[in-house]
Amino acid sequence: MSARRTVVLLCALLCVACSPPATPKAEKDASLDAFFGRGQLVVINNEGDRHEFDVYLATDFDQRRRGLMFVRRLPETTGMLFIYDTDGIYSMWMKNTYIPLDMVFVRADGAVSSVIHDATPLTLTKRVATEPVRYVLELNAGVARHLNIGSGSRLLFAESNID
Repeated sequence: MSARRTVVLLCALLCVACSPPATPKAEKDASLDAFFGRGQLVVINNEGDRHEFDVYLATDFDQRRRGLMFVRRLPETTGMLFIYDTDGIYSMWMKNTYIPLDMVFVRADGAVSSVIHDATPLTLTKRVATEPVRYVLELNAGVARHLNIGSGSRLLFAESNID
């Protein structure tokens, strides 16, 4: 190994060693941050309760294909929003996805069409929308039930970060 490479490696290790530990709110997956944009959305359930989520945005083919694969932990108020250009009967799978997920299928107007609860990790089983949708929101398994997110709930997008 060259002297320059050794110095660069040592500097990188020193930076990591001296970094403060992440707090639970700030804990993010660096590989997701590098590959996906970020946004915020609000889900309003049928009782009118508002729940805010930080979301990774999967807006193109490669991002939608990767999704949450290889992620080992996702904070409870974080999810991934798959954004499609047109309405369609989209399906999702859990290939290389290590955490169980809820999949919220959402129409173009933000109304929740259907929810698939507790999708089993590491499977190729297709989870399919029941009608044409424009978005799919993936959350940690159990969050949709816990927050009473289901048919009739609505997603509100911050126009500045989600089209």
